[in-house]
Amino acid sequence: MVQIKRLQEADAEIIALIGEIDASSSIDLDLAIAKSVGEGFKKILVDCHALEYISSAGLGVFMSYIEELREKNIYMVLFGLKEKVANTFEILGLAGLLHIRENKMEALKLAHELSV
Repeated sequence: MVQIKRLQEADAEIIALIGEIDASSSIDLDLAIAKSVGEGFKKILVDCHALEYISSAGLGVFMSYIEELREKNIYMVLFGLKEKVANTFEILGLAGLLHIRENKMEALKLAHELSV
């Protein structure tokens, strides 16, 4: 089960993921990202520091947005991944397709740099 919180900070939307994302809860992740994109945020940061597990369905949600984000000039940066979660992204080759940083400060900096 996952809890998702959406917060605004400066000119960025922060989506905080708490718990586990599996096939059923990946729908909630998809809705949260869709809302952020639909509301016109150009910088979306995904806080993963409390994310304990992500299934292939959850990873698929991130993958499904890559092209749309690129087309709309929206910059998504994930940060705070625990080693186990980061390894999942790495093993599947997603670390090279998504922007991932250690912490929120680095994520904000990268989102800003990408958007100028």
